[in-house]
Amino acid sequence: MYAGSRRHPARLIPALIAAGTLLCACGPGADGSKADQPAAKVTVTPAAGTTSAKLGSQISVRADGGKLTSVDVEDDKGGTVTGKLTGDGVSWKSDGKVKPQTTYTVRTKTKSTQGAESTATSKFTTERAGKVNKLTNTPGDGQTVGTGMPISILFDRPVAKDRRAEIEKALKVTTQPNVTGAWGWVKDYSGKDRIDWRPKDYWPSGTKVSVKGALSGINSGDDGGWFARDYNFGFRIGADHKAVIDVPSHTLTMYENGKSVGTITGSAGSPQDPTRGGVHTVRSKNAAETMDSATIGHGSEWMLDSKWVTHLTASGTFLHSAPWNKSLGVVNNSHGCFGMSTSDAKKIYDFLPIGSTVEVKGTSNTNKTDVGNGLEVWQESWQQWQQRSALQH
Repeated sequence: MYAGSRRHPARLIPALIAAGTLLCACGPGADGSKADQPAAKVTVTPAAGTTSAKLGSQISVRADGGKLTSVDVEDDKGGTVTGKLTGDGVSWKSDGKVKPQTTYTVRTKTKSTQGAESTATSKFTTERAGKVNKLTNTPGDGQTVGTGMPISILFDRPVAKDRRAEIEKALKVTTQPNVTGAWGWVKDYSGKDRIDWRPKDYWPSGTKVSVKGALSGINSGDDGGWFARDYNFGFRIGADHKAVIDVPSHTLTMYENGKSVGTITGSAGSPQDPTRGGVHTVRSKNAAETMDSATIGHGSEWMLDSKWVTHLTASGTFLHSAPWNKSLGVVNNSHGCFGMSTSDAKKIYDFLPIGSTVEVKGTSNTNKTDVGNGLEVWQESWQQWQQRSALQH
């Protein structure tokens, strides 16, 4: 019995080997299983393991011998990359372009033409950018602003003219309710490049605005460099507050929802330094400020402390208190600003939010204020403004 037990396994071994060989050789359908059917071949571009993938490229995925059932792409900061499958499901391409010095992980699921399902993971890293362009947006995220406020984006570095159309396409404005508007390229008073979006007409009060800039991986030109991130901010339009300055009558009238709610007197620019005309947008405010004559080309003539200063142009057109002026409401004798009593300046300061408009009528100043000299988008007609879009040329 003992000897027979030892011979028994020896007789089974060849049988087991033969059975294993038979199972490995089985093709699809031998036992109804899909486990041994060939999987679709997945190709990711840039290729897995790349450590300096070229900037300006999109991520693409292709399945040969099957279809992509899902593609998930994530960068090393946890950001998700969106993209689209083609109609037949064979390929996928990212919506945007790769960012500088970023590692991407691409996870795919596929189904072969014979029904085999498989998963794969691919990683690559992009090259470093020689120069990076950043932007500063106005208004700030979450701000409530006046009905004349444009969306203003100031670039840290130059934007080449032949790159502007692509950048403009990457910027999307969504409003509730729907508001018609357009982007326009502007040279800021600082000399930097800027792009503004203004509505065709003033914003309705209560409008909610969302701005998204899918700029990462876009080249702004040799001097400007690459954008390294996307942008997303939003703001709200507040009460409809405006003001109108009538230069000959030395008055400023406040309007709420189109109705006059008060008039104050003051002094506009003298005949030698007339106040700039047209519609200005309140760009910033200061509760206290020193008026320095050198900043507007008058050398060291004066250095005066003022309160409740509302800024219109970047070149120095302000609404402010002028307690030193003994001719308020009688003579226009300022150097281009509208001066008033301290109490009236406080009233205007509180009434006009950033983004509200101040129209100057009856001035002898015939010089057009450049759009970049502050937030001066209302100095142009809607037709003129539309010509500033890079997509119009």
